Amino acid sequence: MQDTAPRPIHMTDASSTRRLIDPELLPLLETLPPFAMSAEALPAIRESLAEMILGRGVPPITPVKRVVDAPHGSIALFWYDPMPTAKDRPVLLHIHGGGMVMGSARHLPDGLSTLAARLGVVVASVEYRLAPETPFPGPQEDCYAALLWLAGKAAELGIDPKRIAIIGESAGGGLAAAVAQMARDRNGPELAAQILAYPMIDHRVGGEADPWRNRYTGEFIWTRENNQFGWEALRGSYGMNDDRKGWFSPSLAVDLTGLPPTWIGVGSLDLFIDENLDYARRLIDAGVPLELHVYPGAVHGFDLLGASRIASDFLCDMLSGTGRMLNCKKE
Repeated sequence: MQDTAPRPIHMTDASSTRRLIDPELLPLLETLPPFAMSAEALPAIRESLAEMILGRGVPPITPVKRVVDAPHGSIALFWYDPMPTAKDRPVLLHIHGGGMVMGSARHLPDGLSTLAARLGVVVASVEYRLAPETPFPGPQEDCYAALLWLAGKAAELGIDPKRIAIIGESAGGGLAAAVAQMARDRNGPELAAQILAYPMIDHRVGGEADPWRNRYTGEFIWTRENNQFGWEALRGSYGMNDDRKGWFSPSLAVDLTGLPPTWIGVGSLDLFIDENLDYARRLIDAGVPLELHVYPGAVHGFDLLGASRIASDFLCDMLSGTGRMLNCKKE
């Protein structure tokens, strides 16, 4: 008789998933050592992350800061444009990661420059407000306001309104998936694609209601405990009892039909692997064109170690899929 009892969230012996990690990724564990999220530790963690980014030097394409009207006032967009005088360009609305509680649009200049230059597209990264200071739906509304701004000023900005895509990693991928649902539900701008790098989309993962309880994921970089902290900070007082629940946690959406063509990439040891695979399956079942990549031996954020072969594979796959979905002339 098959054992149907739920697996424990934590491993039951002294072994570690370190043995399963791609050897080229092991230096990442030293670069990003373990940390425990808490309300008390959050300011210091944010400051430490900012210091790591500021030491990287000048990006190949220096972004231009633009100001966007939003429901609460205004937000900043960091604009990476490899061909400022060109017309009818595709544009990627980028949403940064950080567990919903940290990070900045200023934190990925090299990567965003690479996307813009390699694809020949505009990349616009939105500086959304963070939880817990701004709980749901504040971050989502900030990102949606940026989408409305891009679509409304397409001619002025020299972008093709039919080739606007949304892209994000980790929490940013979760917010990108949420904004795609918002655009569909509100009859807003039609997105050409959503590019989701190991997206954070299911608030249950890592908690008591975790549907999967995968014993081989979430040991490094982004843990179950940190994940639950991020989701609770975003949730605030929201009861998840109305039609916006998919905007909060995209996996909760009952209907995924009508969403844009989707690219998903995730590591096999990432805490988010199960929720990402489930979302991918449901997208296919909803008739949404999907490209899915799973990278063996890869932990959360593995693409940050650009010197590894598997990170290079990830970048090539994402560039190829994005370029195809946006019909880019340059890759």
